[in-house]
Amino acid sequence: MKTIKETSFGGERPLFASHDLRLENITIEPGESALKECSGIEAVGCEFKGKYPFWHTDGFTVRDCIFREGARAALWYSRNLEISDTLVEAPKMFREMDGIRLRNVRIPDAQETLWHCRNVSLENVEVERADYLFMHSENIRIDGYRQHGNYSFQYCRNVEIRNAEIYSKDAFWNTEDVTVYDSLIDGEYLGWHSKRLRLINCRIAGTQPLCYATDLVLENCTMADDCDLAFEYSSVHASIAGAVRSVKNPRSGSITAERYGEIILDENIKAPGDCVITARRNDD
Repeated sequence: MKTIKETSFGGERPLFASHDLRLENITIEPGESALKECSGIEAVGCEFKGKYPFWHTDGFTVRDCIFREGARAALWYSRNLEISDTLVEAPKMFREMDGIRLRNVRIPDAQETLWHCRNVSLENVEVERADYLFMHSENIRIDGYRQHGNYSFQYCRNVEIRNAEIYSKDAFWNTEDVTVYDSLIDGEYLGWHSKRLRLINCRIAGTQPLCYATDLVLENCTMADDCDLAFEYSSVHASIAGAVRSVKNPRSGSITAERYGEIILDENIKAPGDCVITARRNDD
């Protein structure tokens, strides 16, 4: 493997079609497509300022690096990426990619990030300004995660999330086979039109959560006082620790909680309209 140290590159495609290359303390200056059509790349202690540095790249490791705002859309149409201990200031990262592992990564401007990606692993990752994060992505595993940004995880499939704090309006819309463990999910209109969404030991906040859902499961979850009009037109099996402010017209299944502020079952309920709603006895 060839190593290049302590220098800079700029302009158009300065390292185009490089293979088995290690970059140490390199600066990629403003320009375009510095490492396009490459493979077997290692970047350590580097700073990326130019646009589109990693496109159509197969097999690359990035460690202790910084992607400045100018390095927008840095990683598209590529495979087999590992990034660790890195700051990503650039938006529109990770598009049409297969095989992504992020560990100890912070993305303070995560707009339009992780779209149409497959086989993604995140560990100890923080994202801000993350509107539309993970759009149309699949096979995602996340552990140790904090997110601020609306409309996240829309149209995602096969997702497992653990130990997360997710502040997101309209999260998990139109998803399939998503399971969230031991997490906080705070944002209105959670999980509408989802299929097989499972929330286990989670704290839920925000108005009108979990409506129009199919095969929804909640196990030992709690709901904040602003969780009103929950479960409308959903098929659901829910076990809730504590109170639910209001439930409206669930379609089928069962809901158990300690108490309910209001249960609304009116002429607009949809068939089969046979959800069993139970108040659990508290003997303490």
